[in-house]
Order: sequence, then structure tokens, then C-alpha cells
Amino acid sequence: MTFLRAFSGDDHLPALRGDGVWLRAPVAADFEEWADLRSRSRAFLKPWEPVWPQDDLTRAAFRRRLRRYAEERRLDTAYSFFLFANASGELLGGVTISNIRRSVAQTGTMGYWMGEAHAGKGHMTAGVRALVPHAFGAMRLRRLEAACLPHNAASVRLLEKVGFTKEGYAREYLCIDGVWQDHLLFALLRGDANGR
Repeated sequence: MTFLRAFSGDDHLPALRGDGVWLRAPVAADFEEWADLRSRSRAFLKPWEPVWPQDDLTRAAFRRRLRRYAEERRLDTAYSFFLFANASGELLGGVTISNIRRSVAQTGTMGYWMGEAHAGKGHMTAGVRALVPHAFGAMRLRRLEAACLPHNAASVRLLEKVGFTKEGYAREYLCIDGVWQDHLLFALLRGDANGR
């Protein structure tokens, strides 16, 4: 829990600046923009994500999401960020480091999503590049893991561009779009990031 004490007592994460983007913890005022972006991107996101709960885009569900994010921060098990454009302040997507393991592991799993209108423009690459030094610095992780569907060429390119190394193939690794699907596994080590 030392990591949490490194921040002020308000239980919020610092804003992280990247090349043309910035990341910060989601807040209640993000609801309308988040719900609109997710709604407009639903068909685009569906093949890459777990099945959405029926009430997922409601204000009540967003409040539950924020409570879960706060509890995960308190327990040091996950940290969620929304990704914004520097110039316009527009919400672009989100990045999470979850499944954090401490003690001998010091590992977390990174996942991300991007609104359809903003995909393929380098925003998520910039966001992940901004998050990596924070993960290996303030969060004290030694290893970041990520997984993507084998046919998700955009995610494979993003991970490789940021420095992740493909480590293997996991059968029925995650339930995506209602089906247990195989995934490619990637990792980035603190030493890899420091050497770039």
C-alpha cells in the first residue's frame, strides 16, 4: 500500500502527459462523453471486448464503475485511466493496468479501448507510451503484460511499436464477445523500457 501513500490523500491518480494526449482517472463528470463515445463505437468495440451488461451505458452503471475503480485503487489491484486529446480535451478511449500482483511478481496486465472515430491515428500508442514510465516508476512494477486476439493486427502493431515482446499463445485465455478465445501474450519489462 506504499504506492497509494505516494499520492495525496484524495485517492486520485496523477494526470500523465504524452505526445498529443493525456491520461487521468475517470470522474463522474465524464459520464455523458464516455457514454456517447462508447455508444457510437459499440459495433466497432464488440469483437474485442467482453459482453457489455445490459445497463452498461447508464449513469447508475457508470457510478458503480467509478466505485469499483476507487476500490481497486485502494486495494492496489488495478488503475484505470481515460485518454484525452491535448488540443481539444476530447475523450478518446481508456487504458487500465489490472490484475496487479505484488511480492515476488510485481506485475500488471494492461488493457485498452479506443473510440472508433479515433482509432488508427496513433493516440493509443502515445497513451501507452505515457503510461509505461508511470507503471515502472511510481507503480513500481517490473513487468507489464498484455494479450490480444491473434487477428487483431492493430493491437499487435501497437504493442510491438511500444516495445512489448510476443511471449506465447494462450488457448481460451479470455471470454471476448461471449466466446472463450485464444490470445497472443505480450510483455514489457522495466529493463526493456529503460533501454529504449
